[in-house]
Amino acid sequence: MPSVMLSAVLEEEPDLYEAFPPHVDPSGITILTDSPPGKKAPLKNFEEIQPLIQQGRKRELKLIIRENSWPINSPVRASLWPALCRQHQHGKSMLDGFYWDMVTQVFGTVELPDKPIMLPPFVEATHCLGYHLTRKGRAVADRVVSVLGYACPDITYSPSLYPITAALLHFMPEEECYHCMASLVASKEKMFITQTKLLNEVTWKTVMQIAKKHASAAQHLSRLSGAIGPERIYADWQWWILAALPFPHLVRVLDCFFHEGIKVFYRVALAILILFHKHTTNQNSEWYAEATKNGVDHAIDKFCRNMPVSPTKLLRTAFTIRALSSQYISRVFIKTEMTLKSKQVITGSRLVRSRSSDNLPTSQSQVNIQMMSHTLTIRERMSEETCKQMGSHSPGPRALSMGVYPIQSIKSQILDQSELFTLWSWLPVRITMYQPVLLYTTEEHGCSLTTFYVRVEHHEPTLLMIKTCNNEVFGAYCSTRWFERNQKDERGNRQAYFGTGETFLFSLYPERAKYPWVGCAADGRSDEKLSHGSELFMAADSKMITIGGGDGQAIWMDENIRYGKTDRCSTFNNPPLCPSGDFEIRVLEVYGFAGA
Repeated sequence: MPSVMLSAVLEEEPDLYEAFPPHVDPSGITILTDSPPGKKAPLKNFEEIQPLIQQGRKRELKLIIRENSWPINSPVRASLWPALCRQHQHGKSMLDGFYWDMVTQVFGTVELPDKPIMLPPFVEATHCLGYHLTRKGRAVADRVVSVLGYACPDITYSPSLYPITAALLHFMPEEECYHCMASLVASKEKMFITQTKLLNEVTWKTVMQIAKKHASAAQHLSRLSGAIGPERIYADWQWWILAALPFPHLVRVLDCFFHEGIKVFYRVALAILILFHKHTTNQNSEWYAEATKNGVDHAIDKFCRNMPVSPTKLLRTAFTIRALSSQYISRVFIKTEMTLKSKQVITGSRLVRSRSSDNLPTSQSQVNIQMMSHTLTIRERMSEETCKQMGSHSPGPRALSMGVYPIQSIKSQILDQSELFTLWSWLPVRITMYQPVLLYTTEEHGCSLTTFYVRVEHHEPTLLMIKTCNNEVFGAYCSTRWFERNQKDERGNRQAYFGTGETFLFSLYPERAKYPWVGCAADGRSDEKLSHGSELFMAADSKMITIGGGDGQAIWMDENIRYGKTDRCSTFNNPPLCPSGDFEIRVLEVYGFAGA
């Protein structure tokens, strides 16, 4: 431990052990004190901070968190971290027991399995950092991440998710940790955890861009990087923080991160560069020698592991970098993201045509779900033939465990409880936690496309159910807002089609079947040769609504919501959803999901 730091282990060892949950091994945790007692104001406790959270006084809260250097064994985090994460949850909080319901569904029991848990493919095996978790604690972290992967199949690449989960588990029980992670993953106002390879690349290139402007250390780093180039150095930026910093430093960084978001990581990364520059300017310094001998990437990693300043000094350096506002960081981030997307288009990389093409990819959802099937009990697994049919089965344990709570309140004129159970078993798992809300029905709101848009267009996702005058029942899960029909492309033209690969069709009478996007191949791999006609999810204007296109329209309805057509289409490779192809609408119901 560097001599400039004052470190002390509490005299009474039991206090240290009692400060952490039983799945943490505190024997390797060092308690750092930044200054002798009496020089600073007493640290705030949670009872003093809680009113600021409840009243939404975010700036005051931000300053208090930055200024209060709670020691690693402070009891404040057991309450503070969950409260900070709850600020970012999108919609209503989860139902009590939801997590354990998910665990039972995925693993068949709430008991920790004896065998290792297969982690989702978005996890980087080289960065499954457990910090000071015991063997049981690592198993708990594996389970939380696995359930997240099952509940959030849209996550395709998220190397930081596991380390942050493990860090949370040092200060709270398993269920609380899951709720915190679910809030961070679903946050819309601020970014906490990148969930695709594209966004992961955007983050390190954003750090590289802002470093050039705000840290003279960037030029120094470029000179030291030599043949490997600075890109290789910046690509590891988040591991300077999550993997290399001493645990007490990381915890103080996370105190601020759980309130302010990923911008805290950006600032801390720049602070590390500034401090590294300061300690390598002298060519006689040990860090300069390390950089020239073993490479600057190894030198930065070693520098972080032996951080020569206290957690307080590190944060002070980070938060005193001038002209680095959230707005500026956002502008750099968005510009970088657009540049990378443009390069993908130029080089021929296929992008799903939607506003969330990177967040809702397609077959990766199927990869995650199939990965999870290895840990499911045999009753959860579907035969290969059933997988191909995608839905021609009665609802399994997922429908019963996940759907029973929200669908009890549905009073549908189209579906009975059995059909609702089946339909709910086909929805994305994360959506089943939300309460369904009837947005529009022809029985109550009349037959008008204008009324439909007024009541429905700003909700995402939506569930359309149609009952024809011949009693056929079918519909679609629509992943994107109908308001997207008004969006324009780069040339100012209104885009014809919108939506994502999470959209699917279904039929409940006379046949029961789910028809997913053809990009979700049955074996979990994406079809890289999909034509444009296979990515036509949703379209609408003042005269009609269409779902599915290419060689036909799966569902088409007129402006009076009275007559419609159905045909096979390339997007979903579905048969006509009613035998005649033409239909007259008896009832149309559209549901949204409160808080989604």
